[in-house]
Amino acid sequence: MSNKNLLVITASNGENLTLAKRFLNAGKELNYSCKLLDLTESNNDLPIYNPRHNSKNQIPENLKSINKQMQSHSHWVICAPEYNGSIPPILTNAIAWLSVQGNDFRSLFNERPIAIASFSGGGCMELLLSMRIQLTHLGALVLGRQLASNKSKIAEDASIKAILNQLLKLD
Repeated sequence: MSNKNLLVITASNGENLTLAKRFLNAGKELNYSCKLLDLTESNNDLPIYNPRHNSKNQIPENLKSINKQMQSHSHWVICAPEYNGSIPPILTNAIAWLSVQGNDFRSLFNERPIAIASFSGGGCMELLLSMRIQLTHLGALVLGRQLASNKSKIAEDASIKAILNQLLKLD
């Protein structure tokens, strides 16, 4: 992964999409090639993962596009809201589908530098911990610094840039 480029993934079309766009803009200001992957867009809709349907013939066509976008970016930022004290279903579902591609469930995530961030109604700590546990289990290099924000604690531009600077130092 010598070419460093950034994929900002959002699992919400609300405040976390706004936060994701802030990461995207900050990445561009730091002169990195950046792209947004919005899992809530209709072209990224995935059926609910069911292991009974896990055959190479039944993989959703759009999963290939999502997988390709994720595979082609060396570094990721994931912006997601907290759902019932954990990861939102749209993100969990995407990860489930992505982890059954190929022979190694960790292949897409293994050694991938990832930063995690959230804008949530609460403190988002359960979400951030849940994402850290799942992504680490998949082999990702989850940045120690994370971003937790809400209406009373808006993310600062300096924090976003500091997270990106730390993330992009990881190989």
